[in-house]
Amino acid sequence: MSGVLYAIGQTPIVPLARLSPPGRMVYAKLEWHNPGGSVKDRPALYMLRTALEDGRLRPGGLVVEPTAGNTGIGLALVGRALGLEVVCVMPARFSPAKKALMEAYGATVVTTPAEGGMEAAIAKAREIAAVEGGFVPNQFRNPANVQAHYETTGPEFYRQLEGRIDAVVLGGGSMGTFTGVVRYLKERLPRLKAYLVQPEGSYLVGECGPHKVEGIGADSPETTALLDCALVDGVWKVTDREAHAMLQRLGREEGVLPGGSGAAAAVVALAVAAQLPEGARVATLFPDHAERYLVQGILGRFEEWKKP
Repeated sequence: MSGVLYAIGQTPIVPLARLSPPGRMVYAKLEWHNPGGSVKDRPALYMLRTALEDGRLRPGGLVVEPTAGNTGIGLALVGRALGLEVVCVMPARFSPAKKALMEAYGATVVTTPAEGGMEAAIAKAREIAAVEGGFVPNQFRNPANVQAHYETTGPEFYRQLEGRIDAVVLGGGSMGTFTGVVRYLKERLPRLKAYLVQPEGSYLVGECGPHKVEGIGADSPETTALLDCALVDGVWKVTDREAHAMLQRLGREEGVLPGGSGAAAAVVALAVAAQLPEGARVATLFPDHAERYLVQGILGRFEEWKKP
């Protein structure tokens, strides 16, 4: 395994000491410390390594994946480190910075019309793979996505917080992080409460429309196959404006600047903590850094923050 792949995982966790409600504490895991800059390095490694081991992917073969960005970056990094060719298919509405990073890591990027959402990207990826003979990891249905978090992210949370977690709050895009982390933790902490964060416009909160927060949200059931609903104690909607306001506070008061999905998770984690008894500890995860969204104006005024 290539040297850079050993740097995936074991990311730090920090208390949000200033923003947490009195007598409670929210802890955030900073996933931008992975070499590809996001939590998606974890499933990228697991999906490709598993496929190579079971023969679905040949050494030097072609990987084709529909992605909103971070998974593509992870696959490009991991794929090239493993000697594979990588093609990423992404809706045009997502971050141009992510597209540039995929290409910098050696991937070929194909864009699909923004209005088609992830469904159009999935269809295009399948088409390319059928013509070129490529392997489609399909993060939205690949059990290795869940397994990556069950075997790494979940145990890290448990160890870093010494098994003392009352609630976990996680955003959901492919749903691999949520299902893997929560399954691991609930097996050891039966009283744990787990809350799924969704942006405005997600069908999981009864809506359908665009949103500025990237990386989480569900366009349709096609993208939620990995979600184990039995693990969900509640689904919370966060508006773009709420996420943006929280991002400003996180930077100025805590010295951390996650992307919009991390800021949305913080909104819910702090709200959940406020409802729990004194002494409660809430865990959350910041998937990536705000630097990835500077082109969209995420750090400016809300009106300047562009929708993907």
